[in-house]
Amino acid sequence: MKIKLINVLLAFPDLFEAKQFDGAGDFKFSATFLIPKDHPANTAIEAAIKKVAVDKWGAKADSILASIRGNPQRFGYRDGSEKDDYDGYEGNMYIRASNKARPLLLDRDKTLLAAADGRPYSGCYVNATITIYAYENKGKGISASLGGVQFYRDGDAFAGGGVATPDDFDEIADGADAEELI
Repeated sequence: MKIKLINVLLAFPDLFEAKQFDGAGDFKFSATFLIPKDHPANTAIEAAIKKVAVDKWGAKADSILASIRGNPQRFGYRDGSEKDDYDGYEGNMYIRASNKARPLLLDRDKTLLAAADGRPYSGCYVNATITIYAYENKGKGISASLGGVQFYRDGDAFAGGGVATPDDFDEIADGADAEELI
């Protein structure tokens, strides 16, 4: 079931190059979205989880959901208080979404983004489309597939600081040597 997330924080984006999760498994593009607890997307995510669980497991859906909610490997929609040692998680819910296919990456004006653009980055705000699904693969679970990410606005970059701007540099005159620049 497709969900559109509006104006949520982006964390751990692997959007331009596919990577393995914890060094194992398939290479995938992925991102984690931090959603304020009072954000309407939480209601939509919970409804989608319930629907895909009932569609997949029928009358057993509630008991299966109860058994997997405590397992972060089997249930990817979690309370940010579980990750209070990470920037931005406090007071939020979070959901990780991934896909083997590269997601659509757009700027505010819907132009395509490339890695060289420097956005989206961890700590900025984005809009995103994810698809919630239930699965049975070496156990039952609920996960999210990543469809696309649109840069929404700048935020405080997590871990490692932000990207430099032209104002961070001085103009270099022709013939200047390195000692003059220090």
